[in-house]
Amino acid sequence: MRPRSKFTRIWADRAVKGISGLAVLAGLALLAWILYTVLVRGAAALHWDFFTQLPAPPGGSGGGLGNAMLGTVYLTLLAAAMGVPVGIFAGVYLSEYGHSSRFGHVTRFMVNTMMGIPSIIAGLFVYTILVVTVGHFSGYAGAVALALLILPIVARTTEDMLNLVPVALRESALALGVPRWKVTLGIVFRAARNGLVSGVLLAVARVSGETAPLLFTALNSPYWPRTLSEPTANLTVTIFNYAMSPYDNWQNAAWGASFLITVAVLLTTVVVRVALLKGRSR
Repeated sequence: MRPRSKFTRIWADRAVKGISGLAVLAGLALLAWILYTVLVRGAAALHWDFFTQLPAPPGGSGGGLGNAMLGTVYLTLLAAAMGVPVGIFAGVYLSEYGHSSRFGHVTRFMVNTMMGIPSIIAGLFVYTILVVTVGHFSGYAGAVALALLILPIVARTTEDMLNLVPVALRESALALGVPRWKVTLGIVFRAARNGLVSGVLLAVARVSGETAPLLFTALNSPYWPRTLSEPTANLTVTIFNYAMSPYDNWQNAAWGASFLITVAVLLTTVVVRVALLKGRSR
């Protein structure tokens, strides 16, 4: 193989750097454009009734999405209550107990597979298991679908964060006669708490913007969510329905709902990053 000249290597390096920089700028420009459009058009749709009133009838004026906001909070909290503990325990097993076992390898493979499954597949699975069995849509089915999306993210993040804790820290505690479970909870968890909290928050923020699973499970409702055993209003399906409607009032409401979800995800991400920086600086 004939070696390339120094001139060729330098210009090839500069060309790759230039193309990479242009790709980054193009991506940032598109992201800024999307954020600007959502924030400007969404902020214009916000008013007090938007947070406190039920949706306006088709073609009507006024109204709000208070029921969808409340339903989204209910679904997200219930999904987190189901998915986060299971994901954390799975991550603890993969990191502390089944790291090299055959069952651990199978579990890790399944977790990685679940992370790559499209969210609509999770919704279709829960639809087959719960909705068809019960005979109607419900908020509980929607929460289960979201929990299935939270679980693998939390499990993988927990395993990665616990693996970053030095082995010497575990061995020092075990050498003093501390039980393994106390070492995990009292020492390893404390050392990795910033990463664990960040992973949980990011997982919850990610599923809060999912639409496809809720189309098959929670569906939507124009009423206040008094119980989750029936179709439950939520922001993402409301955006899906309103954005395709021919009514200007509904389209404006869809922009307002998009604004709320975007701001919530951005704030969660910023809070996580700030918490990580403060944790590293200590």
